[in-house]
Amino acid sequence: KHAMRRTATLFGLSLLAVAAPPLGAQEACRLCYSSGPARDGEHPLTLEIFTDLAFSRLALTGAGDGAAEIDPQSGSKRTSGGMIDLGGMTVQGRGRITGEPGRQVRIDLPGSVTMTTPDGDPAQLLDFRSDLPDFPRLDGAGTLEFTFGARLEVRGRRGGNYRGRIPITVDYN
Repeated sequence: KHAMRRTATLFGLSLLAVAAPPLGAQEACRLCYSSGPARDGEHPLTLEIFTDLAFSRLALTGAGDGAAEIDPQSGSKRTSGGMIDLGGMTVQGRGRITGEPGRQVRIDLPGSVTMTTPDGDPAQLLDFRSDLPDFPRLDGAGTLEFTFGARLEVRGRRGGNYRGRIPITVDYN
């Protein structure tokens, strides 16, 4: 009899969701965005990301490629392929938009984000989703809070501490 050997590649994940400032904007805060001075009495539009995505602890087994996904509404994590969940607290991203009360806004999440380890090994964040309605609108106080999640794909049994920036843009409709 041959003993089957099962290996797992461990990796950590640090994701930073950032608002994408317009050209020429000053960055007073790495996680904040402001559209700049108000026009014609309009309130400036701002975006603050106050919770980053956190996939917690995952491992790739010897089975090869794997994926993990965070649900934007519940914050729950699912794994597939050669990815297994090693526990820990999973958190969906959270943001707050402030601006002109009652105004409709457009929030653009990226199609994909490449993350890397300090050694340069890549992983992909894909399928970004949020809990926003189809036509998001700021409330009477001029605020809108939302959550977001994504799917992480790791190929080729690359382990490590992955980091990346998630550009999110917001504008009035």
